[in-house]
Amino acid sequence: MRKVISASRRTDLVAFFPEWFSSALKEESARILGPSGRTYTADLNPANVHTVVLWSKNFSNLINNAFSLKDILQKYDQLYLHFTITGLGGTFIEKEVPPFSQALLQLEPLTKIVGKPERISLRFDPIVYWKEEGRLKTNLRFFEKLAPHLQSRGIKDVRFSFAQWYRKAKRRAAKYDFSYVDPSLQEKKETTELLVQSARQYGLRLYSCSQNFLAEVPGVSPSACIDGHLLQLLHPHKEPVSLKKDKSQRQECRCTESVDIGSYTQFCPHSCLYCYANPRV
Repeated sequence: MRKVISASRRTDLVAFFPEWFSSALKEESARILGPSGRTYTADLNPANVHTVVLWSKNFSNLINNAFSLKDILQKYDQLYLHFTITGLGGTFIEKEVPPFSQALLQLEPLTKIVGKPERISLRFDPIVYWKEEGRLKTNLRFFEKLAPHLQSRGIKDVRFSFAQWYRKAKRRAAKYDFSYVDPSLQEKKETTELLVQSARQYGLRLYSCSQNFLAEVPGVSPSACIDGHLLQLLHPHKEPVSLKKDKSQRQECRCTESVDIGSYTQFCPHSCLYCYANPRV
């Protein structure tokens, strides 16, 4: 059975490592140092790849065909995109991420590249709360600005979660004097109800990513960000693919099996303060 290639949960290959990514696709093989220190080889031969799933906060290199990335990816049957827009781009929280207005301009060309809007999932992820000069702030309200743009381009799937402050992220927040706020579960559910109202207004589907308690809110489903059922349905030849849970992901993650070709040694310069991976910040 052909495999799903994830590029990548671990770092933003499209935005910052397009030359390496393009070279690996040309060679149809990639040697990767995994998170446990184990090295493995990923088979990128198109005959053995069902779908290439791309994760990025900035797809400009794909759109502009940097290092022939767009051309090379055309040899694969299907591309599926996870495009993260939080409204925090260009702020001190996501210093090197494109501002909201610039990110929106990428939606139309991306739809053309993947062939249909159903192959794009918008990630409003994470929702962040913090205190600044004694006032509570959040990016939550950006969703109201984002939603009509998604509707106009036929993009319906939105995945979200609230920032999870792991130890390394807490240390980073202290280093940069960032006064993050982690609301209670009840407050997060109440906030989610506001998202549901906006999503319904614009015909969007909400999925909670690895925070299944949010799916207790009517109008929210638990997410499989890599969803074998969906990828099989969207595939141009309806090719079957593994529907088994990806055991390498968190317990609450519902993703099906894939092979990730990113490495935690590829430090991400987006400089997001809340990042759980290895940002260059």
